[in-house]
Amino acid sequence: MAMSSTTALSFFFISVLISLGSSIGNVQLVQAGNPNYRDALAKSILFFQGQRSGKLLSGAAQQIIWRSNSGLSDGRQAQVDLTGGYYDAGDNVKFNLPMAFTTTMLSWGALEYGKKLGSQLASTREAIRWSATYLLKCARATPGRLYVGVGDPNADHKCWERPEDMNTPRTVYWVSPSNPGSDVAGETAAALAAASMVFRKVDPKYSRLLLSTAKKVFQFAIQYRGAYSDSLGSAVCPFYCSYSGYKDELVWGAAWLLRATNDAFYFNFLKTMGGGDSPDIFSWDNKFAGAYVLLSRRALLNNDKNFDSYKQQAERFMCSILPNSPSSSTQYTQGGLIYKLPGSNLQYVTSITFLLTTYSKYMSSVKHTFNCGNLVVTPNTLKSLAKRQVDYILGVNPLKMSYMVGYGPYYPKRIHHRGSSLPSLASHSQSISCDAGFQYFYSSNPNPNILVGAVVGGPNQNDGFPDDRADYSHSEPATYINGAIVGPLAYFAGSKSQ
Repeated sequence: MAMSSTTALSFFFISVLISLGSSIGNVQLVQAGNPNYRDALAKSILFFQGQRSGKLLSGAAQQIIWRSNSGLSDGRQAQVDLTGGYYDAGDNVKFNLPMAFTTTMLSWGALEYGKKLGSQLASTREAIRWSATYLLKCARATPGRLYVGVGDPNADHKCWERPEDMNTPRTVYWVSPSNPGSDVAGETAAALAAASMVFRKVDPKYSRLLLSTAKKVFQFAIQYRGAYSDSLGSAVCPFYCSYSGYKDELVWGAAWLLRATNDAFYFNFLKTMGGGDSPDIFSWDNKFAGAYVLLSRRALLNNDKNFDSYKQQAERFMCSILPNSPSSSTQYTQGGLIYKLPGSNLQYVTSITFLLTTYSKYMSSVKHTFNCGNLVVTPNTLKSLAKRQVDYILGVNPLKMSYMVGYGPYYPKRIHHRGSSLPSLASHSQSISCDAGFQYFYSSNPNPNILVGAVVGGPNQNDGFPDDRADYSHSEPATYINGAIVGPLAYFAGSKSQ
């Protein structure tokens, strides 16, 4: 698409700001500002209401009021009820691999930072329940099948329409013994197991159902091995291909079931998976680093030597992230942001930041330090880097722009999100067709509906951000970006010294 004059102007001002930032030094830019973590935390959770599929809650419970019911016939094609869950990003498809990862990360955040969540704990549980209940349906509706998505992504991406108007095929996708998906099954098991711990005290019956289902889904994952992208092809690729394979999801799923059950079966299974995978990334696709941090908890907090190898792997990962580490393989922008990949980079920033705060927390509790070569790493080393990333996202950056919609005075106004960019049903009751919606897509006007709390894909490697709806790799929000930032925001919101 040709660059609009508005976009060209914004690029010009961004480049001027960046050159100014370079000339006056990054340090002042990064140190300025005092983010309100508590406000950002509340908004980061509220975002999930804007992504809901199915029949929405009534009255004050649904605060994102420009959204309405959608996807009420999801699953009908397979004679099952698959209503509920979340649209993964700015489209109207339900992809279970990233949705399950989002659920796992929200649950981990609730488990690690429950007290620090404070008044937001109830709304975090509600956000978890919305997707966990959908995942339960997917796992229990038909024996021998795990449903893994609803909506034809190729048809959906050719349309620009509100979820409430959706008329693209709501194709149902599943994996089975003859068409396996160990990755999506392993992640679903992780999500259900993690969520079961969140509800253990507040809703024991629901918690037991989540855990028993998690065990069955994990058994399916290890009994019928294979990547779901091989089974489903263009239904999931290139959108959410399992690029890293499925070994990481089996390790991740076993790690969560071990934490939820303390059953030696899962520890013994982990031993059969071997080691040696040392990634420098953590995302909906590659879970190794998350599994290492989760398992290292036993080595640090319980002094269990059986888990020392996971602690070593977790620390190797930290050494690959820290900027002053001799084994660092991580780029940083001039403004101080972790920069991994051009497509939706903030998804990696929020996920890695979650691991930084969580490992820092484990280290603090036992006064642990470790070395990256000659660099001594303390809990504060990790905490400071995590804070820098969170602060950058909240506006302490060269552009002074918050990458969380609705937070701060200056944030993205033209996000790549159908419901946000199209007029709501309340203001435009007539249906807006697949093609008619593109007049709003190509408009240079700000989105009419503010998707409060949405964290977008973020700036480029030069700290620039065009705020262009068509530039989805930078302007599209996603559930898994937000799912990972809730924990770090709670950590800093609940810290005495901010």
